[in-house]
Amino acid sequence: MRRKIGFLLLAVAAASGLGMWWIAGRQRPDVDDAIEMSRPPRISPDYWGIVLPPNIAPLNFAIREEGRRFWVRISSETRDPIEILSDSPEIAVPPRPWRRLLEASRGRPLQAEVFVQTDDRWQRFQTLTSRVAEEDIDGWLVYRRVGPIHNFWRRTDVYQRDLAGFKTSAVLQSDSIRHGCINCHSFPANDPGRMLIGLRSHTLGRGTLLADGDTAVKLQTPFGYTAWHPSGRIAAYSVNKVRQFFHAAGPEVRDVIDVDASLAYFCVDARRSKNVPRAADGNRLATYPGWSPDGRYLYYSSAPFLWTDRNASPPERYAEVKYDLMRIRYDIDSDRWGEPETVLASAKTGLSILMPRISPDGKLLLFCMCRYGCFPAYQPTSDLYLMRLPEGTYEKLPINSEFSEAYHSWSSNSRWIAFSSKRQGGFLTRCYLSYVDETGRAHKPFVLPQKDPTFYESFLENICVPELVTGPVGVRESTLARAARSRDALPVDAPDGESLKGEALEAWLQSGR
Repeated sequence: MRRKIGFLLLAVAAASGLGMWWIAGRQRPDVDDAIEMSRPPRISPDYWGIVLPPNIAPLNFAIREEGRRFWVRISSETRDPIEILSDSPEIAVPPRPWRRLLEASRGRPLQAEVFVQTDDRWQRFQTLTSRVAEEDIDGWLVYRRVGPIHNFWRRTDVYQRDLAGFKTSAVLQSDSIRHGCINCHSFPANDPGRMLIGLRSHTLGRGTLLADGDTAVKLQTPFGYTAWHPSGRIAAYSVNKVRQFFHAAGPEVRDVIDVDASLAYFCVDARRSKNVPRAADGNRLATYPGWSPDGRYLYYSSAPFLWTDRNASPPERYAEVKYDLMRIRYDIDSDRWGEPETVLASAKTGLSILMPRISPDGKLLLFCMCRYGCFPAYQPTSDLYLMRLPEGTYEKLPINSEFSEAYHSWSSNSRWIAFSSKRQGGFLTRCYLSYVDETGRAHKPFVLPQKDPTFYESFLENICVPELVTGPVGVRESTLARAARSRDALPVDAPDGESLKGEALEAWLQSGR
């Protein structure tokens, strides 16, 4: 019977053109006399030396060694190994054995032995080792897909991905709003049941979609960078006047600057927006809101105006703008704000401090810093930093590269982060995942796994703005699309004296974050 099953597996593999089979019986090659190599094998993506979630999809990879057959044995001390024999260097790990192996290996090492046959001899490479974490990562990732464009855009879509497998589905595609811009998706406390998502269309106008459960409505007011209060009762957002321009030369010729920016907050039940006091008074730029997990503080980035002409592109002294990390106290029951406090000054760091995101347990503050400005996606100098709260000590994380890292989010258990990175050559953005242990140490990141291990070699779109959530988005794409196309947008009472009402975030149309 086992021989029949083995033969059937081989026949299925041959018929499907896979040239690969998972060894469940006696088809193991004879590698007893394999030549011992003094180095690990070259593989891509680089999925070893990492800490991986016990609920992650198979880490399929390609072996970058010359050979005519390939044998991989993935094992831990808790279960029988997964053994894969292939005529192709592209290794696809069977999902069910993979899930069982990871579940049984929580908190334990995971090894991969790689053998490559050249002519009649096998080569045995040094064993690759990783570790399976005890803690799961939030099961879904919501992200943006946009082409590598400068001043012309056609598709900007938001997708979601089941991290335990490879299932991907659209949250909202730009076709639904007649090739407009979709961005700024945000969720309260990693909850996919509620969502705000911005849209801008030449034919449908600008607005924001509010999804609650399986329903969605369109709000007249366009929100910028958005952060939900943990209660879900309000959402802080930025109102930005953005200019994009180009440099004559450099590793990144695109650039973006806020010539004006302020903060407001939307009261969900009252359908009313209000200014955040002293973060919308026209005296300083204010953007990138982020709440503390207890909802008592709104963190944000703030910088002084260095120009008088707010229509210039670029404005004078744009390369001198550096943002401070600020916070302001808030009492949701009385709807009262305190005085702004400086958490970390750019004068101390010499860099512009952007995108504060606090871990759900309230212990760690993740942010990025770059040489100047407000748009880290176009700054190769942008790196991730971690501040320990409430001590206020911070450090540059060892997971950075020579290219831009930014647009980060936390898993609900505070043990995982997702972030955007251009480390694969500096041009296209990819999503990376990293384990953050209880001491605040961030471990070697790995790229979002794909079914095809060579996926990123030919995928010419950016995968950016990753948000970790605990489940699939609760509202159907068709419901969001109908709301987006509706001419009956709900009015939102705007803040008094909101100077930037109606301004488009034009750089978001081309940003490719």
